[in-house]
Amino acid sequence: MSIELNCDLGESFGAYKIGNDEELIKYVDRVNIACGFHAGDPIVMDKTVSLAKEYNVKVGAHPSYRDLVGFGRRFLDASTKEIENDIIYQIGALHAFCLKHSIPLDHVKPHGALYNRAAVDFDTAMAIARGIKAFDRNLKMVVLCNSEMVRAAEMVGLKYLQEAFADRHYDDDGKLVSRKYSGAVIGDLNIILTRVKRMINDGVVESINGKEVKLNPDTICVHGDNEKALEITKNLHLLMKEK
Repeated sequence: MSIELNCDLGESFGAYKIGNDEELIKYVDRVNIACGFHAGDPIVMDKTVSLAKEYNVKVGAHPSYRDLVGFGRRFLDASTKEIENDIIYQIGALHAFCLKHSIPLDHVKPHGALYNRAAVDFDTAMAIARGIKAFDRNLKMVVLCNSEMVRAAEMVGLKYLQEAFADRHYDDDGKLVSRKYSGAVIGDLNIILTRVKRMINDGVVESINGKEVKLNPDTICVHGDNEKALEITKNLHLLMKEK
Protein backbone atom coordinates (compact mmCIF):
# COMPACT_ATOMS: atom_id res chain seq x y z
CA MET A 1 0.00 0.00 0.00
CA SER A 2 1.29 3.46 -0.84
CA ILE A 3 1.93 5.80 2.06
CA GLU A 4 -0.85 8.35 2.58
CA LEU A 5 -0.85 11.89 3.92
CA ASN A 6 -3.24 12.83 6.71
CA CYS A 7 -4.03 16.03 8.56
CA ASP A 8 -5.86 17.00 11.75
CA LEU A 9 -8.64 19.41 10.75
CA GLY A 10 -11.89 20.88 12.05
CA GLU A 11 -10.16 22.35 15.09
CA SER A 12 -11.82 25.75 15.02
CA PHE A 13 -14.41 26.47 17.70
CA GLY A 14 -17.17 29.06 17.69
CA ALA A 15 -15.66 32.44 16.82
CA TYR A 16 -12.10 31.06 16.97
CA LYS A 17 -10.58 29.89 13.69
CA ILE A 18 -7.61 27.51 13.70
CA GLY A 19 -5.85 26.39 10.55
CA ASN A 20 -6.60 26.76 6.85
CA ASP A 21 -8.85 23.75 6.37
CA GLU A 22 -10.28 24.86 3.03
CA GLU A 23 -6.82 24.76 1.43
CA LEU A 24 -5.13 21.97 3.38
CA ILE A 25 -7.80 19.43 2.52
CA LYS A 26 -6.90 19.68 -1.18
CA TYR A 27 -3.51 18.04 -0.58
CA VAL A 28 -4.21 15.11 1.77
CA ASP A 29 -5.68 11.61 1.51
CA ARG A 30 -7.49 11.51 4.85
CA VAL A 31 -8.51 13.96 7.56
CA ASN A 32 -8.97 13.53 11.30
CA ILE A 33 -11.84 15.76 12.42
CA ALA A 34 -12.17 17.10 15.97
CA CYS A 35 -15.33 15.91 17.70
CA GLY A 36 -15.98 18.66 20.25
CA PHE A 37 -13.94 17.55 23.26
CA HIS A 38 -10.72 19.43 22.45
CA ALA A 39 -11.93 21.55 19.53
CA GLY A 40 -14.62 21.62 16.91
CA ASP A 41 -18.34 22.19 17.27
CA PRO A 42 -21.39 21.07 15.26
CA ILE A 43 -20.99 23.87 12.71
CA VAL A 44 -17.29 23.13 12.22
CA MET A 45 -17.84 19.36 12.02
CA ASP A 46 -20.59 19.82 9.44
CA LYS A 47 -18.44 22.11 7.30
CA THR A 48 -15.34 19.91 7.50
CA VAL A 49 -17.19 16.72 6.57
CA SER A 50 -18.75 18.60 3.65
CA LEU A 51 -15.28 19.68 2.48
CA ALA A 52 -14.02 16.09 2.73
CA LYS A 53 -16.85 14.91 0.51
CA GLU A 54 -16.18 17.71 -1.99
CA TYR A 55 -12.50 16.72 -2.33
CA ASN A 56 -13.04 12.95 -2.02
CA VAL A 57 -10.94 12.69 1.16
CA LYS A 58 -11.34 9.91 3.72
CA VAL A 59 -12.92 11.00 6.99
CA GLY A 60 -11.83 9.97 10.47
CA ALA A 61 -12.85 10.94 13.99
CA HIS A 62 -10.24 12.69 16.15
CA PRO A 63 -11.43 12.09 19.73
CA SER A 64 -9.74 13.58 22.78
CA TYR A 65 -9.78 13.85 26.52
CA ARG A 66 -12.49 16.26 27.71
CA ASP A 67 -10.16 19.26 27.64
CA LEU A 68 -11.53 22.11 25.56
CA VAL A 69 -9.57 24.72 27.52
CA GLY A 70 -6.26 22.90 27.08
CA PHE A 71 -6.90 21.82 23.47
CA GLY A 72 -6.70 18.20 24.57
CA ARG A 73 -2.98 18.46 25.29
CA ARG A 74 -3.22 17.90 29.05
CA PHE A 75 -3.33 14.44 30.61
CA LEU A 76 -6.55 13.71 32.50
CA ASP A 77 -6.78 10.89 35.03
CA ALA A 78 -9.79 9.30 33.34
CA SER A 79 -10.77 5.70 33.98
CA THR A 80 -10.61 3.20 31.14
CA LYS A 81 -14.43 3.03 31.14
CA GLU A 82 -14.63 6.81 30.78
CA ILE A 83 -12.15 6.72 27.91
CA GLU A 84 -13.97 3.90 26.15
CA ASN A 85 -17.35 5.62 26.38
CA ASP A 86 -15.94 9.06 25.51
CA ILE A 87 -14.49 7.49 22.36
CA ILE A 88 -17.88 6.02 21.43
CA TYR A 89 -19.61 9.34 22.15
CA GLN A 90 -17.25 11.37 19.98
CA ILE A 91 -17.26 8.91 17.08
CA GLY A 92 -21.04 9.01 17.19
CA ALA A 93 -21.09 12.79 16.97
CA LEU A 94 -18.95 12.86 13.83
CA HIS A 95 -20.70 9.84 12.33
CA ALA A 96 -23.97 11.78 12.42
CA PHE A 97 -22.52 14.38 10.08
CA CYS A 98 -21.10 11.65 7.84
CA LEU A 99 -24.63 10.26 7.54
CA LYS A 100 -25.94 13.74 6.71
CA HIS A 101 -23.45 14.11 3.87
CA SER A 102 -23.59 10.47 2.73
CA ILE A 103 -19.89 9.86 3.22
CA PRO A 104 -18.44 6.87 5.11
CA LEU A 105 -16.51 7.19 8.35
CA ASP A 106 -13.20 5.44 7.69
CA HIS A 107 -10.95 5.63 10.77
CA VAL A 108 -10.35 6.93 14.28
CA LYS A 109 -7.22 8.71 15.48
CA PRO A 110 -6.92 9.80 19.13
CA HIS A 111 -5.77 13.37 19.71
CA GLY A 112 -3.08 15.01 21.78
CA ALA A 113 -2.48 13.80 25.32
CA LEU A 114 -4.82 10.84 24.85
CA TYR A 115 -2.80 9.71 21.81
CA ASN A 116 0.49 10.14 23.64
CA ARG A 117 -0.80 8.28 26.70
CA ALA A 118 -2.12 5.41 24.59
CA ALA A 119 1.25 5.12 22.87
CA VAL A 120 2.91 4.07 26.14
CA ASP A 121 0.02 2.78 28.29
CA PHE A 122 -1.58 -0.46 27.14
CA ASP A 123 -4.74 -0.04 29.27
CA THR A 124 -5.46 3.34 27.69
CA ALA A 125 -4.77 1.96 24.23
CA MET A 126 -7.13 -0.95 24.90
CA ALA A 127 -9.88 1.38 26.13
CA ILE A 128 -9.64 3.31 22.86
CA ALA A 129 -9.59 0.14 20.77
CA ARG A 130 -12.60 -1.29 22.61
CA GLY A 131 -14.53 1.95 22.06
CA ILE A 132 -13.80 1.90 18.35
CA LYS A 133 -14.74 -1.76 18.01
CA ALA A 134 -17.96 -1.26 19.99
CA PHE A 135 -19.02 1.45 17.57
CA ASP A 136 -17.94 -0.27 14.36
CA ARG A 137 -15.41 -3.10 14.10
CA ASN A 138 -14.71 -2.07 10.48
CA LEU A 139 -13.24 1.30 11.43
CA LYS A 140 -9.47 1.56 11.21
CA MET A 141 -7.44 2.74 14.19
CA VAL A 142 -4.62 5.18 13.46
CA VAL A 143 -1.72 4.34 15.77
CA LEU A 144 1.78 5.62 16.46
CA CYS A 145 4.37 3.35 14.84
CA ASN A 146 5.70 0.64 17.19
CA SER A 147 3.54 1.78 20.11
CA GLU A 148 1.18 0.11 22.58
CA MET A 149 -1.66 1.16 20.28
CA VAL A 150 -0.43 -1.33 17.70
CA ARG A 151 -0.67 -4.13 20.25
CA ALA A 152 -4.14 -3.02 21.38
CA ALA A 153 -5.51 -2.85 17.83
CA GLU A 154 -4.19 -6.33 17.13
CA MET A 155 -5.59 -7.63 20.42
CA VAL A 156 -9.17 -6.56 19.66
CA GLY A 157 -8.95 -7.39 15.95
CA LEU A 158 -9.06 -3.90 14.45
CA LYS A 159 -7.40 -2.96 11.20
CA TYR A 160 -4.88 -0.21 11.84
CA LEU A 161 -2.69 2.34 10.11
CA GLN A 162 0.74 3.02 11.58
CA GLU A 163 1.44 6.73 11.62
CA ALA A 164 4.56 8.89 11.55
CA PHE A 165 4.78 12.66 11.98
CA ALA A 166 6.34 15.02 9.48
CA ASP A 167 6.52 18.03 11.79
CA ARG A 168 7.34 16.48 15.17
CA HIS A 169 10.59 15.32 16.75
CA TYR A 170 10.96 11.82 18.22
CA ASP A 171 12.60 10.58 21.41
CA ASP A 172 15.21 7.82 21.18
CA ASP A 173 12.51 5.25 22.00
CA GLY A 174 10.30 6.30 19.07
CA LYS A 175 7.78 8.35 21.04
CA LEU A 176 6.96 11.97 20.24
CA VAL A 177 8.90 14.65 22.10
CA SER A 178 6.54 16.54 24.40
CA ARG A 179 5.41 19.93 23.15
CA LYS A 180 6.60 21.29 26.50
CA TYR A 181 10.16 21.11 25.19
CA SER A 182 11.78 23.48 22.71
CA GLY A 183 12.18 21.95 19.27
CA ALA A 184 9.37 19.42 19.65
CA VAL A 185 7.58 20.91 16.64
CA ILE A 186 9.58 21.27 13.41
CA GLY A 187 8.92 24.27 11.20
CA ASP A 188 11.80 24.09 8.72
CA LEU A 189 10.44 22.76 5.41
CA ASN A 190 13.76 21.36 4.19
CA ILE A 191 14.27 19.39 7.41
CA ILE A 192 10.74 18.03 7.19
CA LEU A 193 11.13 16.91 3.59
CA THR A 194 14.46 15.24 4.31
CA ARG A 195 12.98 13.39 7.29
CA VAL A 196 9.92 12.20 5.38
CA LYS A 197 12.07 10.97 2.48
CA ARG A 198 14.04 8.83 4.94
CA MET A 199 10.83 7.52 6.50
CA ILE A 200 9.59 6.44 3.08
CA ASN A 201 12.84 5.19 1.55
CA ASP A 202 14.74 3.81 4.55
CA GLY A 203 12.08 3.19 7.19
CA VAL A 204 13.90 5.31 9.78
CA VAL A 205 13.65 8.73 11.41
CA GLU A 206 16.38 10.55 13.30
CA SER A 207 15.53 11.21 16.94
CA ILE A 208 16.08 14.59 18.58
CA ASN A 209 19.37 13.17 19.93
CA GLY A 210 20.53 11.87 16.55
CA LYS A 211 19.64 8.21 17.00
CA GLU A 212 18.06 6.29 14.11
CA VAL A 213 14.60 5.01 15.02
CA LYS A 214 13.01 2.32 12.85
CA LEU A 215 9.43 2.79 11.69
CA ASN A 216 7.18 1.57 8.90
CA PRO A 217 4.41 4.14 8.42
CA ASP A 218 1.23 3.65 6.41
CA THR A 219 0.33 7.32 6.78
CA ILE A 220 2.20 10.53 7.60
CA CYS A 221 0.61 13.37 9.55
CA VAL A 222 0.88 17.13 9.29
CA HIS A 223 -0.78 19.17 12.02
CA GLY A 224 -3.32 21.65 10.69
CA ASP A 225 -2.50 24.14 13.46
CA ASN A 226 1.18 24.34 12.46
CA GLU A 227 1.70 27.92 11.23
CA LYS A 228 3.45 26.55 8.12
CA ALA A 229 0.99 23.69 7.61
CA LEU A 230 -0.12 24.67 4.10
CA GLU A 231 3.42 25.07 2.77
CA ILE A 232 4.48 21.80 4.38
CA THR A 233 1.44 19.89 3.13
CA LYS A 234 1.73 21.13 -0.47
CA ASN A 235 5.36 20.02 -0.63
CA LEU A 236 4.69 16.66 0.99
CA HIS A 237 1.83 16.10 -1.47
CA LEU A 238 4.27 16.59 -4.34
CA LEU A 239 6.78 14.28 -2.65
CA MET A 240 4.16 11.54 -2.24
CA LYS A 241 3.13 11.81 -5.88
CA GLU A 242 6.72 11.11 -6.90
CA LYS A 243 6.72 7.79 -5.00
